[in-house]
Amino acid sequence: MFEKLRAFIERNIPLTDEQFEFLKTQFIPRQVKKHEFLLRAGEVVKYGIFVASGCLRNYTIDDKGKEHILQFSVEDWWTGDLSSFISGTPTSNFIEALEDSEVLLFEDASLQRLLSHIPALALLYSRGLQKSSAAKTNRIASSLAATAEERYEEFLRTYPTLQQRVPQHMIASYLGISPETLSRIRKQRSRK
Repeated sequence: MFEKLRAFIERNIPLTDEQFEFLKTQFIPRQVKKHEFLLRAGEVVKYGIFVASGCLRNYTIDDKGKEHILQFSVEDWWTGDLSSFISGTPTSNFIEALEDSEVLLFEDASLQRLLSHIPALALLYSRGLQKSSAAKTNRIASSLAATAEERYEEFLRTYPTLQQRVPQHMIASYLGISPETLSRIRKQRSRK
């Protein structure tokens, strides 16, 4: 697991062996079984999550009991609820493993130690937050203005291997469309 994290970080910044050894002390490795929850609504988020292998979904449930998938997290993705993580307020999100997964968990205090000990990591973290914010803004704009077909195309660009890994109804939930609409879109694409 740690080697996957190191490879992810070293795509952007170099790490010395000493820095990597320190980094390893700041994360908690965890094996997560399919359908196991890492987070439930009402809890205060204690950990950020790096996905070393597997697939997680981050979702919320509305007042009518309908699930709304906010994010899928696959290998080399980070997930959690940043608002709850920072503020200490309860989350409205659930994070569930869709496959047996390996994750690395980190607490806020660990993150602060890492950013202090490895200054280049602070810049990488800042850029990551900016990219995440931009992606969320783009996703909101897309959900408001893009057609279902355009949202599906963007989904395929963002998650190129996911349509074989998760059920169609979850992809439809992520896109904000019915499973029937997604089936129609996929049929139309296969005819092209």
